[in-house]
Amino acid sequence: MSDRSPRNRAPQRRPDRVRQVAYEVIRQVTSQDGYANLALNKALRDQKLSGRDAAFCTELVHGTLRWQGTYDAILAGNVSRPLAELDPELLDLLRLGTHQLLRMRVDSYAAVNEMVTLTRAVSGQSRSGLVNAVLRKVSQRTFDQWIVDVAPHSDDDLFGFLSIAKAHPRWIVEAFADALHTEGYELDELLDADNEPPRVTLVARPGLASVDDLIEAGATRARYSPYAAVLQGGGDPGRISAVSAGRAGVQDEGSQLVATALAMAPLEGRDAKWLDLCAGPGGKAALLASIGRQRGAAITAVEPLPHRAELVRSNLRAVPGNHQVVVGDGTKPTWPEGSYDRVLADVPCSGLGALRRRPEARWRRTPEDVAELRPLQEQLLDSAITSVRKGGVVAYVTCTPHLMETRAVVDAVLAQRGDAVLEDARALLPDVPSLGEGPDLQLWPHVHGTDAMYLALIRRT
Repeated sequence: MSDRSPRNRAPQRRPDRVRQVAYEVIRQVTSQDGYANLALNKALRDQKLSGRDAAFCTELVHGTLRWQGTYDAILAGNVSRPLAELDPELLDLLRLGTHQLLRMRVDSYAAVNEMVTLTRAVSGQSRSGLVNAVLRKVSQRTFDQWIVDVAPHSDDDLFGFLSIAKAHPRWIVEAFADALHTEGYELDELLDADNEPPRVTLVARPGLASVDDLIEAGATRARYSPYAAVLQGGGDPGRISAVSAGRAGVQDEGSQLVATALAMAPLEGRDAKWLDLCAGPGGKAALLASIGRQRGAAITAVEPLPHRAELVRSNLRAVPGNHQVVVGDGTKPTWPEGSYDRVLADVPCSGLGALRRRPEARWRRTPEDVAELRPLQEQLLDSAITSVRKGGVVAYVTCTPHLMETRAVVDAVLAQRGDAVLEDARALLPDVPSLGEGPDLQLWPHVHGTDAMYLALIRRT
């Protein structure tokens, strides 16, 4: 008879440290509504993960969260009960294992064994058996073979197929199709672009730094914005002196382009008072303040939340000038009507144009979010038009292409006012192709490599 006393048992393997960190980050995101990027960055710092370990951990976290809906469709056929009845931590372990098996170059044997060891450590011996059995079933097919098995055929249900094959909720696929005015090839490309990690793009704030400064620090010139450079291969932007000093910052090229377009809009008469009506966290305010400073203009930045207003102050700190940060509600101006020459209304939105940066966001947003935001968006645009002087310009901006948050808002507000007209925003970005039918413009991840930023330029008459 073998001796099974605790003293003579073989020691249990410890779970792989990187996978355990990734699992703990995923649990924070799914159980506490955390933000993946914030939780991951903190975990990498706390656990002192860097180099290849940090890159592996990032792919485990972002990939698992990004493809969550597709993995659930696959797992549903391999678990004997509904996924909703599984303990949440067990479901996260299965998703994490599925990502390694189907979309990473991890050997199947290693992926299953590592996840069994991790499950035993964090969730108990009994559950490790279920994880072992389910992941071995998942490993018997490739990702493409599973899609054929669990998704509807594209000829029968294109949006249903794309929802599973490209890991986007169906309502988002349909909203993107409406915005693209197509149901075919280009929609497929957009969804693929959403599943690619975005580049780290820097902005050289004019008068304080130049793109050449950023190139000397290892970046390369971006395609469209005169202030943008790309930090190839990622890395820590904070190591660049211009960034750490606030003379440059991290900012998507699309955000730079819409802010620059507002600054470039032709204007007759006074051009000294600019307003950012929804400023937090302050990236666009800092760029506008830098441009305005060179032309003798100062910016007022409004943000309702005190902690975000502090972020705006931090972004503006390096920009000399008589700039102001106001904690207040942009729908209830405390300044006289017609006070400003240029107004940016970068309104709160669903953020569907920035899904590359927030891997968990697509599964949290709902159509109801869009409907709830609509009244606020209309109030802010109306307030922006009231705040600008006759002849002045307003830029209505969103980081979503959803038509209910873009053209529908602009059309509704202009229909209620007889003192504002829509102008051709595309003319302000002459070097950027494929901006749409106009007069508003739409940037796209798969076309421009930017977030899906929308801009409508409105002039008060």
